[in-house]
Amino acid sequence: MINFLIIGTILGLSAGVAPGPLLALVVAETLQRDIRSGIRIALAPLITDLPIILISLFILANLADFHVALGLISLTGGLFLLFLGCQSLKIPDINPAISGGGMKSLTKGILTNFLSPHPYLFWLTIGGPIMIKAMNTHQLAGLAFIGSFYFCLIGAKILLAIVVGKSRFFLTGGIYRTIIRCLGLFLIILAGKLLYDGLKLLQILN
Repeated sequence: MINFLIIGTILGLSAGVAPGPLLALVVAETLQRDIRSGIRIALAPLITDLPIILISLFILANLADFHVALGLISLTGGLFLLFLGCQSLKIPDINPAISGGGMKSLTKGILTNFLSPHPYLFWLTIGGPIMIKAMNTHQLAGLAFIGSFYFCLIGAKILLAIVVGKSRFFLTGGIYRTIIRCLGLFLIILAGKLLYDGLKLLQILN
């Protein structure tokens, strides 16, 4: 169970602080309005991700007896995670120049996250297979994974909103870049594990 808790923590922190549409919106709302608006954006995954998770688990559960399909999904997830890890090492700058508009902060966050391909790709290729493996180990292992993932995902974005609101130079500083790069290395290690699992399911490795 501890393994899944650690994996959920690493993936959650990486997703929480990695540059992307939702984080850019968190920063933009914090800078243009206030910290509370940024926090509302950060809470969007709690609303949008449940149907995505359920659909992903349903699809994967129906593939549970087909090792070739699961192997290909694991390989895809490993490659996607490897891509995310490499992107974290490159650490592109966050561009908060998003129009403030008149839409409520939470609504903007929900639309941004729901229309982004990242949650779908993550839960179909990375989160879903890990969740199923955790649940097959023990129900508490599944809860540990998903609980630690969302605690760190949401918590990291909320913390960034607070830090940006208090110190607007944080995102251009060395500390933020160092954190992202360290998490990128962890993602690459996890990518290797997924690729290994995929090759085993395809019976390429024993």
